[in-house]
Amino acid sequence: MINAAPLNIAILQTLLEQNQLHIPHLSSFQEQLSAAKTAGLPALITLYEQVLPIVEEYLWSTTQFEPTLELYQKLFREQDSLIQQGKHTQQKHFVLSIPIADRPEHLRGSLESIYQICHLYGYGGKTQGTFKKVTVIIVEDSKEQCHIDADISLAQEYTKKGLTVHHYGLDEQYQLMLKLPEAVRKQVSSIIGEPSVDKFYHKGQAVTRNLSHLKLLQLSEQNKAFNKDHALYYFVDSDQQFRVNRVTEHGDEFVYALNYFHTINQIFNDNDIAMLTGKLVCDPPVSPSVMAANFLDDVTAFLQQISQKNHTTPCEFHPKQKIKPDDAAYHDMAQLFGLKSQHKTYDYCCTLKEKHDNAACFNTFSSRINHFFFGEHLTRKTYFTYQSPQNAIIPARTIYPGNYITTFEGLKYIIPFGQLRLRMSGPTAGRLIQSEIGQRFASVNLPMLHARTLQSDFKDEYRPGVEDNIEHIDLGDEFERQYFGDLMLFTVDRLAKSGINIEQYDEPTLSEMLSVIELELLNLYETKHHNVIHKNAEFIKAVNNSQAWWNTDNNSKEAVQQLQQFASNIQHNFNEQALAYQQIQSASHREKRIATILDALLHYQQDREAWDAMLLHPSHAQALPS
Repeated sequence: MINAAPLNIAILQTLLEQNQLHIPHLSSFQEQLSAAKTAGLPALITLYEQVLPIVEEYLWSTTQFEPTLELYQKLFREQDSLIQQGKHTQQKHFVLSIPIADRPEHLRGSLESIYQICHLYGYGGKTQGTFKKVTVIIVEDSKEQCHIDADISLAQEYTKKGLTVHHYGLDEQYQLMLKLPEAVRKQVSSIIGEPSVDKFYHKGQAVTRNLSHLKLLQLSEQNKAFNKDHALYYFVDSDQQFRVNRVTEHGDEFVYALNYFHTINQIFNDNDIAMLTGKLVCDPPVSPSVMAANFLDDVTAFLQQISQKNHTTPCEFHPKQKIKPDDAAYHDMAQLFGLKSQHKTYDYCCTLKEKHDNAACFNTFSSRINHFFFGEHLTRKTYFTYQSPQNAIIPARTIYPGNYITTFEGLKYIIPFGQLRLRMSGPTAGRLIQSEIGQRFASVNLPMLHARTLQSDFKDEYRPGVEDNIEHIDLGDEFERQYFGDLMLFTVDRLAKSGINIEQYDEPTLSEMLSVIELELLNLYETKHHNVIHKNAEFIKAVNNSQAWWNTDNNSKEAVQQLQQFASNIQHNFNEQALAYQQIQSASHREKRIATILDALLHYQQDREAWDAMLLHPSHAQALPS
C-alpha cells in the first residue's frame, strides 16, 4: 500500500471510469488501475505509459481534437507530478541552443513555444516557479545592437516567466575562444572560425551553433545539473517552434500536440543512440531558388481558376478536403532525392476565416505571394502526419540543423564546413555521421514548426543570402550557396552509396566524383532555368489577361501590382543576367568553389579529430572561465 502523501490520479481515474470521449480500448485498464494503486508509485507511472499512447492515437483520428488534446496534456502533467514524487527519476536535463541573427520576433516565437511545452506538459516539474529540467541558451549572432538588446530583454522576460534563459553574447563567445589554448584554437578554426573583435556577427548557423558547444562544455563542468550522463543538448533554429500544423475545415491550425521532452527522454533512456533528429513541417526547409518552377505552376493555376469566378460571390477556395503535398513536393528537383510528386499542381487554400468573397481571397493571395522569396510556399507546405508509436525511431541520414538532439558524447558530431557558408550542410553532415556511427544516429517523427513568415514583419528580419531593396528581392547569394551545397551533398552521397566512406577520401577520387556530379547538376539547373522563365511568362500572361475581372476592378489595383512585382522578382533572379546563374555558368567561379569543397572534405577527418580532442581533454574544459 502507498503510505506516503496522497497521490493525485484524478484525471487518469476519471478517464478510465467514465471515458466521456469514448476512446476505444480503455475498459481493460480499470482493473490495472486498482492493482497499480495497491502496488505503488512505479506501477502507476507505468500505467500512464500504457494509456497515453492509446489517447495519442485517438487524438489524431478523432473529430474531437481539442478536448482530446486537453485531456492528453492533463494526463502528462498528472503523470509528471507523480514522477517528481519518486526518489529516483530518469528524466534528463534539456539544454536548448538557439542561434539568433537579427530576428528578435522569430526568437520570441521560439521561446514562447518552449515555455508553452513546459507549461502544458509539465516535464521535470518546477522549483520556486522555475522549470527544473529545461535550460535555454540564446547564441547571439546579430549585427544590429537594437536586436541584441531585444534578445537580452527576451531572455530576461522568459526567465521571469519560469524558463532559465542565458544570453550567450558576442563578447562572451570571443572570450571563450581566447581561453582555448592557441594551438587547439587554430586546429578547430574551420569549425568555430577565428576570434575577431570586429565583425564578429553573421558567422552563419553552422559556425554559431558550433560555438555554442563551448558554452555547453563550460556549463557541463560548472553545474551538476548538466552532468554529462544526465543532460541532452537540443539544437533549435530561431524560426522554429515546438508545435505542429494540422488541416482543419477553417484552414491550417498550429497546435502544441507533441510532448517533445518526455518522448525524447524516453528514447534516449531506452536506446543506445548518440544523436537524434526530426523533420520540419510548414514552410519548406530549402531555398526559394529551388522552389520557383512548381510554385509558378500552382499560382498560375490559381489565377486561371479564380478568373472564371464571379469576384463578388462568396469565396470558393475553402476545400472540404485539402490534398497534402507529397514529401519534398515543394522541391523543383525532387528527383535528386529519389522522390516524385504525384500531382502537377496543388491548390491555393484561402486563409481568411471571416465571411468574404472571391475578390478578398484574391487580394489576400496577392499580398502574400512575395513572401515566397523569404521562404514561404503558399501551396506546398508540409504537414504533420501521426505515426504510431510516437517514440519509434529509424536510422537517419540527414541532420535537420534546427531540430536535433545529442548526448554529451554526441557533441562530437558537429555540422562541419561552416566557413564555406553552403546550404545543405545538414544533409551533408548527416551522410558523414551515418557512415561513422550507423544506427546510433536516428530519426523520430517529432517535427518542429518551421515558421519563416508567421511574423507580420518578417521582411525586416535578417535572412542570409536574401537582399530586399527598393527594386527587387535578390536571392543571388542564397541561390549560389544552394547550387554548391547541392554539389557537395550529392558528391558525398554518391560516394557513400559506392561504399566509399570519409576516411577513404583522396584527391583523385573526390575530384572525379565532383566532376561527375557537377555535370549532372549543371544540366538540371539549366533545365530548371528554362522552365522558370517559360512558366513566369505564362504567369504574366494570366495576370495581364484583359478578360480577368481584376483588370477592370479598381479595388484590385494594388493586388495586381503585387503580382507584377512577384513576376519581376522572378525575372530578376532567374534570367540570363542573374548573378547566381552567371556564377554557376562561370567555369572559373566553379573551379574556385570546388577547390574549397575539395579541401574541406579532405581535411574533415583531421578537423574532427582536433574537435574531439578539445571536447574530451579535461584541461581544455577547465580553461573555460566559470
